[in-house]
Order: sequence, then structure tokens, then C-alpha cells
Amino acid sequence: MGCVTFYSYYLMSLVLDHCEKAGRRHIRFRELAADVLGSGWMFYFVIFIQTAINTGVGIGAILLAGECLQIMYSNLSPNGSLKLYEFIAMVTVVMIALSQIPTFHSLRHLNFASLVLSLGYTFLVVGACIHAGLSKNAPHKDYSLESSSSSRVFSAFTSISIIAAIFGNGILPEIQATLAPPATGKMFKGLLMCYSVILLTFYSASVSGYWAFGNKSNSNILKSLMPDDGPSLAPTIVIGLAVIFVLLQLLAIGLVYSQVAYEIMEKQSADVNQGMFSKRNLIPRLILRTLYVIFCGFMAAMLPFFGDINGVIGAIGFIPLDFVLPMLLYNMTYKPKTSSLIYWINLFIMVVFTGAGIMGAFSSIRKLVVDANKFKLFSTDVVD
Repeated sequence: MGCVTFYSYYLMSLVLDHCEKAGRRHIRFRELAADVLGSGWMFYFVIFIQTAINTGVGIGAILLAGECLQIMYSNLSPNGSLKLYEFIAMVTVVMIALSQIPTFHSLRHLNFASLVLSLGYTFLVVGACIHAGLSKNAPHKDYSLESSSSSRVFSAFTSISIIAAIFGNGILPEIQATLAPPATGKMFKGLLMCYSVILLTFYSASVSGYWAFGNKSNSNILKSLMPDDGPSLAPTIVIGLAVIFVLLQLLAIGLVYSQVAYEIMEKQSADVNQGMFSKRNLIPRLILRTLYVIFCGFMAAMLPFFGDINGVIGAIGFIPLDFVLPMLLYNMTYKPKTSSLIYWINLFIMVVFTGAGIMGAFSSIRKLVVDANKFKLFSTDVVD
């Protein structure tokens, strides 16, 4: 899936450069799709997909940030009375303040800080998992799968959707638009760096976490390192730093992905003839962004299903946007011969991942419904 997304993003950069050379520079995914495919409904389809992705990421970021605050609080005050939804409310207030950063360009320093935080968090978590796995209090490791074959199938497709969310990028044209043309070579270098970071961070953390805790590993590995029924499995200072790093990283993720949703809302409300900080544009921006963040925070508090949310986002958002649409755009733009290898590779990827997306959506929504029936609204624990 990593190879497929790398390939699809490279194709996307070629399509964007092709349109730019033809005098049509696109800085938004939806405009590119509408131009190449020549269909009005495609414009609104991409808007729907991008909005679903950005809202889902915003909800997930607020939820996980609230859980990180809860972990710190429970470690400092084991008998404290504050609930998860109260920490989510705190994060939402911070996100409302940060949401007033106007544009993508304003986030460039934040993006670099996010990269450093990712590397620091991974280093701490991998070290903590190795320490936990080798300690005398090491938990029992069970690597077995679910006994029911149907459950294994549903879990497999849900996992595919979650992996799609890991590798997915719903704002690639918006990112490429910040580069001076021609951007293809620069995007290729950026993708190489991006995937180097992904391989280093995601895989080292997931492998070490699964090695240390087996199939009981929590979606937030910090909770596995601090079990409810025993002593902490890593030094307090390490867990504290990891919590701070991931908390700041989540704020950065939420801000970046929310920018597209803000741009969609403000396209109708803003007056381009007036300044960005004029009263005419400032007040609507403040109101709309605040309402959007409050909605994300409310959904995070009401339905704290982190793994399920990731699965649904991957299935209905990232798979069509990143595994299907780029190949279609390339074939429609460059029109490779039907006898060519690249045509059949693109067609194969589109067919396979369309099927995986449909099955992933069904299995992810099924798991979300099953988990929702087990837990009350505004639960005090995040559901994997």
C-alpha cells in the first residue's frame, strides 16, 4: 500500500504539471478532478471525500490529544475525577485558538516542528516498548488471531482501511501549489523524505509495540505502557515526554488538515477584495472555524472510537482519493495505449482498491456500530 500511494502521488504530480503547462494551474484537488474528468458531479464528489477526510482527521486528532492529557492526569492524580470528555473540551479550546492561523503558508514552521516531534516521539516509544518487553514485569505476549474466520476477514479489511489512512494524503494538490513550478521533481524529493519518515516512525513503533504487547496492544501504545492493573512499564520521564510530543504533534495534524475545510467554508463567506484581517473577513472566519472545531470536539467526546474512526476515514476517504482517483486522472490526462503496461497497472490498482474500499467501508462501519452498542455516549475510555 505504501508503494501504491507513492506511485499514485507521483502520477498526481505529473498530472498537475501537465495542466500547469497547458495554462491551467490547479491548487485544489476538486478543481483538478473536475477539469480532467470534465464532470460537474466529480467536483462535489471530491469535496465530499476531502471534507470527510479532514473532519475525520480533526475528530481523531482532538480525541487522541484528549486521551494524552488524560494519561498525564491519571499518572499524576490516580484518583482524580476529571473525565475524558473534559480533556477533549480543553483540547478543543486550544484548537479553536490555533485555528485562526489563516493559511497553509502560515503553517510552514509548524510543519517542521511536527516532523521533529514525530521523530522524537518514535524514539521514546520504541525505547519504552523494548524496555517493557525485556523487563521483569513484561506482559504475556499473545500473537494469535481471532478464532472466528468471519471476524478475521472483517478485521483484515478494517486494517486495510486503517493502513490507507496512514499512507493517505487528502491535500496533495494543495501542498504542491505551495511549490514554485515545475514542481514534479520537488514533489518526488518531498515524497522520498515523507516516506522515509513514515517507514522510520510508523513501522518501528508498530513492530516494537506488537512485539512487546502482542494482540493486546492498545491503539495508543502509551496506554499499554501504563496498564491499569500494574506498575508503569517505562520510566515516568520517558512517558511524560512522549505524551507531550504526541500532544503537540496532534495539534499540528489537526491544524493542517482543517485548512482545506476552512477554505471550502470561507470561499463563500470571504470577500477577496478586502484584506485577510479586515473586519469583514475576520469575523466570519472566527465564527465558522470556531463552529467547525466545536463540532469535531463534540463528535470526539460523544463517540471516542479512535480505531473505528481511522477505519471509516480510510475506507470512504483515503482509498478513493489516493488509491483510485490519481490513476484515473493519469489515464484520462496522458491517455496511455490500452496495450501499454502502465495502463493495465493503473486499471488493476483501481479495480483492486475499489473492491477493498467497499469491503473496508462495510467492515469499518460494522465495527463502529458494534462498538457503539457496547459503550455509552461520552464514554470515559477510548475504544480501539
